[in-house]
Amino acid sequence: MHHFAYKGGVLHAEDVSLDALASDVGTPFYCYSTATLERHYRVFSEAFSGADALVCYSIKANSNIAVLRTLGQLGSGMDVVSEGELRRALTAGVPAERIVFSGVGKTREEMAFALSEGIYAFNVESEPELTALSEVAAGLGATARVAIRVNPDIDPKTHRKISTGKAEDKFGVPYERARDLYREAAGLQGIAPCGIHMHIGSQITDLKPFNDAFALLRELAGQLKDDGVSLEFINFGGGLGVPYRGTNDVPPHPDEYANVVLDAASDLGCRLMFEPGRMIAANAGILVSRVLYVKEGTDKSFTIVDAAMNDLIRPTLYEAYHDIWPVDEALRAAAQRKTDVVGPVCETGDYLAPDRDLPPFAPGDLMAIMTAGAYGAVQSSTYNTRLLVPEVLVKGSDYAVVRPRPDYDDLIGREKIPDWL
Repeated sequence: MHHFAYKGGVLHAEDVSLDALASDVGTPFYCYSTATLERHYRVFSEAFSGADALVCYSIKANSNIAVLRTLGQLGSGMDVVSEGELRRALTAGVPAERIVFSGVGKTREEMAFALSEGIYAFNVESEPELTALSEVAAGLGATARVAIRVNPDIDPKTHRKISTGKAEDKFGVPYERARDLYREAAGLQGIAPCGIHMHIGSQITDLKPFNDAFALLRELAGQLKDDGVSLEFINFGGGLGVPYRGTNDVPPHPDEYANVVLDAASDLGCRLMFEPGRMIAANAGILVSRVLYVKEGTDKSFTIVDAAMNDLIRPTLYEAYHDIWPVDEALRAAAQRKTDVVGPVCETGDYLAPDRDLPPFAPGDLMAIMTAGAYGAVQSSTYNTRLLVPEVLVKGSDYAVVRPRPDYDDLIGREKIPDWL
């Protein structure tokens, strides 16, 4: 569910007209709904009501500080994968004790900063990382609380570029080696092994991979308790999918996911931790773009818009599908025609929707690219020297530009010409 709907013939974000917003902010722009962010967080967290659970929103999905503040005020923790994301979480007011640090390539400098801030735990991804963290922590006279990320070699049945739990993926340590690594961790200075971590991928729409993975987590938890490891928490990661194709693409409800988790872990006496990102942010955001031209080619029609692959790379990077809605509701009733929705970037791969049956958009019309709140703005770039697009947060009838559009002086002025030129 999201809070984008037609009112008076115009698509609104909550109570804000996207037509009026486009006139004020200019296109293209990202728009996020506070009500949707809050609802998705609550639906997920309430699925575990009665359990000792901590939901750590995965910042990489959407790292805007206003989004983080919105979720943090609801009690969300944060899952970070860089010092920059950690600094964003802290700036947004999220307490360090609700932050976990993931990622396969943490630097010693990042480790030291996270330890100095007193984060909840590190998700350790390899033996060399564990050794480095021990050395950093010992040097600071600190103790790093760690969970070792376990790779179960389970196919999550998702896109190959967002699979993280198979043997060929770079993430985690093989399940068969995890028990030995915990034994090693117990003897390292500055290390307190107190949790287990597993995250098998993203946009998962079938509960079976979760069920298989969590059965292995339960098995490992039992082995570690036999070894004397005092497990305080089990981190189940994230990965629950979202409906990119509207009602034709409905993933499991968080309550169904919770049943799988609780069946595996409710009797283990551990805190349950989660790292959802896409599930919370995706349907809370849209990308609004204006049609520039309609070009009739020899074999197909091209609807050329002012947003491009540098603004939303998911369609060309992941072959991702995003529903497209006209901002003018009257267009929805018009006969559809097949077209490629493309942008101005000088790349054949610059498309937002290839071979799509859509209403007959004309120059000047506005369209909303739906389910763009996750992995949209965070993956954007200035390719072709295009300005980053603004981000807008709506709450009821109010809105704020939470990342302004820069100007060309901001973009080009960061570069320097050496003296010899």
